[in-house]
This record gives sequence, structure tokens and C-alpha cells, in this order.
Amino acid sequence: MTSIRVRRHNMAVLPQSARVLIRPFIPEDAHRITTILGRALALTDEEVGRQLIAVLGEFDGRHFDIESVLHAHFERVRRHVFTQRVLSSNQQLLIGALFSGEYALESAAIFNPSIVPHPDQSGAPDGDLRFVMSLRATGEGHISSIEFRAGDISRDGRIALDPVSRFVTAPEIVPDPCYQKRRFIIKLHEMGIDDGDATAVMASLGESFSRSDLAKSVGTVRHEAQPPTHDLDRTLECIQWLADCNYELRFSDKLAMSERVIFPVAPNETNGIEDARFVRFVDDDGSVVYYATYTAFNGRDILPQLTSTEDFLHFRMLTLNGSAVQNKGMALFPRRIDGRYAMLSRQDDENIFIMFSDSPHFWSDPQLILRPSETWESVKIGNCGSPIETEAGWLVITHGVGPMRKYCIGAALLDLQDPTKVLGRLRHPLLSPEGNEREGYVPNVVYSCGSMLHGRELILPFAISDRACMIAGVSLDDLLAALQSSECAP
Repeated sequence: MTSIRVRRHNMAVLPQSARVLIRPFIPEDAHRITTILGRALALTDEEVGRQLIAVLGEFDGRHFDIESVLHAHFERVRRHVFTQRVLSSNQQLLIGALFSGEYALESAAIFNPSIVPHPDQSGAPDGDLRFVMSLRATGEGHISSIEFRAGDISRDGRIALDPVSRFVTAPEIVPDPCYQKRRFIIKLHEMGIDDGDATAVMASLGESFSRSDLAKSVGTVRHEAQPPTHDLDRTLECIQWLADCNYELRFSDKLAMSERVIFPVAPNETNGIEDARFVRFVDDDGSVVYYATYTAFNGRDILPQLTSTEDFLHFRMLTLNGSAVQNKGMALFPRRIDGRYAMLSRQDDENIFIMFSDSPHFWSDPQLILRPSETWESVKIGNCGSPIETEAGWLVITHGVGPMRKYCIGAALLDLQDPTKVLGRLRHPLLSPEGNEREGYVPNVVYSCGSMLHGRELILPFAISDRACMIAGVSLDDLLAALQSSECAP
């Protein structure tokens, strides 16, 4: 086989348990909530002040703005407060602390990276490239979130990450997001919710409507449908669920990239946001948006979803539609092909498919393009992120699972004009777990969610055994030569 130059950079992204987020810590039992409130309300003003000073003295230095978070958590239990007297700010803060807890986002692992050019290249020297790397962080209870890092690749290929802050901050949830009526109705239909009650709710809404518009329409239908029925309750609950799963987030522009974390918000992702595959998408008019497919997991079911952002500050989290929206590993091409969006996928948990659509939100009719071939990928194959455009074709970094559940990274080449045609694929792994890369939460695994080009080098970040990340540089010329050689012909 043609020799491919691969260099592992002498750097690693390791989990840091000190990076903690304040999360609500609220019992489900309303009686327990009122019991805790009763103990807090029994304290004198002096006792409240003393206890609050102790809490802030211990935790304030671990967070940017602890008081605003504690106030927000107080608001979540305010309805259970059983006194009519006005509570002081100190009382509210202490109560908020009683219903809060720190969560170590990456105490278990930080892995499955993807990498894209940074939206802001100002200040980068000629030949250098700023980048953003997304990472899957996993903590207690195996709950996954999306973290970010920024860095620079110099003209000679040296990689440096920006300093990583010990602080992390969740974004503001935009209180009144907008929805597209057509997409909303299609998703309701896919969920089996297309009865008269759903039609009545949607009838009064415009082609674009806000969350408050939806709430008003739901309230009207509930009021007019007397007496309420089980079917009505189910329909309105499903509408509420769908609205909750499509939401918007906004970070402060004062936060460094490493200080931003997207923690699960929606009911379909309570157990994690997994394996975001970011891609810099350039539309036919030259506009740029960063898309990422990811897997929402609620502890039972997985659901592919889509997020989009232009600046890594404002994110839209969206459900996907269509019969092909299932399983894991959807990866969007970085541009349209003949006017249509294209996506790689793996609906059957074994093979790689491709599909085309007039919208990034609707996917159906997958076509099989790659099956397991070699022993190292004989259990199943999948993509390691979005295809990369080269002069020779679409470069697809793949992963294969073989004996002993060992994960290796490979590559394939698709035709530029017709990516259903496979031009070549590596017969041997491009990367395999070596040495201490084999040890971790899930042993014997190397895995990636997205690469990019810098000049004639492929920048390939990869996870090692589901615990940490490294970065490899691969000669693009060597890789394309290998994929175009006769021994790699499909």
C-alpha cells in the first residue's frame, strides 16, 4: 500500500474535573421542596447572612456570576414558597443555593472532537488558520454536553490551543423562539399527531410563529374543548414537547470559546447531547453557516438533531424531519451539490448511506454507498464527520469496528459531481489505537467527528478510548495518492 505520512501532535485534550457548572438540584417530590424551604425560612436574618457568606466564600471563585444563577434557581421553586412576606435578596440567594449543585462536565471524559475554521480570522498571521474544535464532555451519570476550544495552526503546521479557562457558563435560553409552521406540522405528522385538535392549534398561527403565539393558540383550544379529553391532553402535551425540543441559545460575547458549554435542555436530550459533527457550510450565494448534526439521548431513545450557528454565540437547536432521520452518524456535506443538500448517514447501524434534499431539515430515501469490506471494519462502518472537498473528490474519513470491538479510522473517496460513486477506499486503517491510546472508558477506540484541511495537510482530531483527545496531521497528497491507487479501487 502507498505510504501515508501521519504525525501525531505532541498534545492532548484531557478531562478536567475542576471545570464545573451550577445545575438545579431540585427534588421531584413537592413535599420535600416545601420541607427544605421551611428550614430556610425558619432562619433569622442574621443566620441567613452568615450562611450565605459561607456559601459564597466557598463557591464564588469557582464561577463567573454565581449570584445570578442562584437567583434563577430560586425562581424555579418560588411557587412553593408558603409565606406571604417579601423575601430578602439574601434569603432568595440562600434558597437558590439549597436547590443548586455543581456538575463536573468532563469528569468522566472529553472526546469525539470535530474541527472547523474559526468564523473570525482577524489577527491571524498570513498562512495561519484559527479554528474551533467541538468536544463531547461527559460527567456524572454519563450525561454529555458540547464544549468548545479555539486555537491556531501555523503555516508550518504547528498547533496551539488557546488557554483553557477553569470557568464554564451555560447560555441563556431564548425565552420566545420562533418556529416555521410547515416544519412543525410535518414533525407532528411524523409523531402521529395529526388530529382535529392539532389542526385547530395550528390554524390560527402564521407561517412563522413565536412560542408565545403557540401558547396562546394552545390555551384557546384547551378552553374551547370542554370537557377536555384524554386525546386532547395527549395532543397538547406532544405539541408542548415538540416546542421544547426546538429552542435557541445565546452566549455572552464576553465569554472565551472554552467558557461556553451547551448542556442538555430539551426533554429528548435529558441524558446527553452526543457526537456533534460541525461543518462550515457555504451556500450557493456565498453565505456561511455552521451546521452540526448531533444525537439527542433521553436514556431510552436516540434522535438525530441539527444545530446551526453563524458565530458560536447564538445557536438554534432543531429537530429533523423525514423517514431517514434515525440512528446515529448523520454528517452534512459542506455545500450543495447540483442545488441540493447532501448528507451521509447510517440508518442500519452497519453501512454508510448518502441522501439528498432540498432542505437541511428533511431527509428521506437513503442510498447505500459503502459496506464493511476489510476485517478491521467487518462489524460496522460509519463516517468520522462531514466530507471534505478536494480536487480529486470528496474525502470521507470513516471509522470501522472489527474484532474485539476495536475502532480504527479509515478513508474513502467519492466523486465530486456524483458522490454516490465510490472512487477508492483504504484497505488498511489510517489510524489505529496504539499504546496508552488503547486504555480508557471504552478501550481500543480511536474516533473522530470531523476534520479539516490546512494547506496540503489534513488536520484530524481524534478521541482515544472515549476519555481524551489528540490531533494528527495527515499528508493530503499521500492520502489522495493512496485512495486513487489501483489497490484501493472499490
